[in-house]
This record gives sequence, C-alpha cells and structure tokens, in this order.
Amino acid sequence: MKRTIPTLIGFSAILTWSFLALLSTAAGPIPPFQLAAMTFLLGGSVGAASWIVRPSALKSLRQPWQVWAIGTAGLCIYHCAYFFAIQSAPPVEVSLIAYLWPLLIVVFAAFLPGERLRSHHIAGVMLGLAGAIVVITKGGSVGLADGVKPGHVIALFCAFVWSGYSVLSRRFGQVPTDVVAVYCLITAAVAFTLHLALEITVWPQTMTQWSAIVILGVIPLGAGFYAWDYGCKHGDIMILGALSYAAPLFSVIVLLLAGFGIFHWSVALACVLITVGAVIAAKDMLLKSQKQPLTEEPSRA
Repeated sequence: MKRTIPTLIGFSAILTWSFLALLSTAAGPIPPFQLAAMTFLLGGSVGAASWIVRPSALKSLRQPWQVWAIGTAGLCIYHCAYFFAIQSAPPVEVSLIAYLWPLLIVVFAAFLPGERLRSHHIAGVMLGLAGAIVVITKGGSVGLADGVKPGHVIALFCAFVWSGYSVLSRRFGQVPTDVVAVYCLITAAVAFTLHLALEITVWPQTMTQWSAIVILGVIPLGAGFYAWDYGCKHGDIMILGALSYAAPLFSVIVLLLAGFGIFHWSVALACVLITVGAVIAAKDMLLKSQKQPLTEEPSRA
C-alpha cells in the first residue's frame, strides 16, 4: 500500500509524455540539439528553483559518479535522439516505435535479482516488435529499403536507452529526486555544445512555437522527469511498466486529433499488438494481486 502513491506519481509522468510528440512537432523546425538545450534548461530550472526555499537539498547532490553517468547519459542520449527522430520520420510512427520502452522495462527488470525472464516476457516483446514492423510498413509488403527512415531506427534505439535508464535507476533508490534537476542542466549544456558544433541556430518564428517549447520544457521534460524518477525509485516499477503501455495509445490519439498524421488501419493494429504484447509480458504483475492471500484481522478478546 505504501507504494501506491509513488506509483501514481510515476504514472502522472506517463500522462505528460503523451504530449511529447505533439509538442516536439508543434515547436517547428528547431534543430534537435538546440531544442534539447532549450527545453532541458527549462526543465532543470524548474527543479533548481525549489532549492531557494529548500537549501538543504543541495547536500543531496553529493553522489557517486555512477549516479551522474547513468542519469545524464539516459536523459541526454534519449532525448537528443528522440528530437532528431521525430523530425526525420512521421511522428505517429516514431511515437509507436519509441514507446516500445514499456515492454523493454519488463524484460530488463526480469534480470534484476530475484526476477527471471519467462516465455511470456519473450512473447510480449515479439508482439511489440511486430507492432513496430506493421507501423513502419503500413501493413503492406513495400520494401523496407523504401519505407524505413533514419528516424525509425533512432526511435528503436531510444526505446532501449530509456528502458535501461529507468531500470538502472531502481538500483539507486536512495538517491533523492533533486539530482534530476542536475541531470537536466548537464544535458542542456551537452546539447548546447553539440548544437554549436553541428547545427545552425533557428529561432521559433511564432508564439505557438515558443509556447510549445516552454510547455515542453516545464511539463513533460521538467515535472514529468521528477515524477518518473520518484515513481521508479519508490513505487512498483513493474506496475509502472504496465501502466506505461497506455502511453503509445494516448500519444497516437493526441497526434491524430491534432492533425499530425493520417489515420491508417495499420496504426490501430500496431497499437493492439504493442498493447497486447505489453499485457502478456506483465502477466505476473497483473495476476499478483489475485494470488495474494487475504490477511485476516486478529480477533479481539
């Protein structure tokens, strides 16, 4: 019961990330590293601003180098790659492929001490991959050489990066969530350096684009990160993995309602395959509550 609130807090991050693809697209043709630098600066500033009224939180920043390596690498690599993918392939397809990470969380978590990879985990992963193939090919036999774009491959890479980061963070459960603000600020600095070296600066041209960037930085890439870190460390990571399977469906619905992408039956089929695969992979977690015996209340004399 003590994990219920942290798990729900972690799920709130999933809800904010359902708008990640839409906001990234609405931000306009901003170079990916520049967009990452801008939004992560905002996300890190949201957390760092709280230190003004919580000066004691600064003491929690003294952590081993492994903590900083995993956190910064996870955030920086994943999101810089994701921003590039979303601008290099249709956003609906990128969203579905990148959101294979819930499946992978279940698989990776099975290798943690006390866990074991089972046949239903493998079956779930295969169904998820089948969903990715369906959305890439649009359910047809068109050659992958004509249909696959760099954004598709990068999106699959993103799924592995984020799932790995999420599971590894569980091993550092005693590390306060305040460190996430520093993850974001370091990522912003790295992204800014890469932007100066590899890209030409393109500023937003409309108020809509500016608004999308601000919302993207403050909510999905700010509050969402803090909520996810807290949920992964203190909640039930397997339940969070199962709840995360709603994210692909929410994300695609948001994109289609906003007019980004055209509905195709392959999108619906991919959603079904990924969702069913996720449920199968998380079978043990879903049945756990039914198998737990009820504890009788001791009689009072």
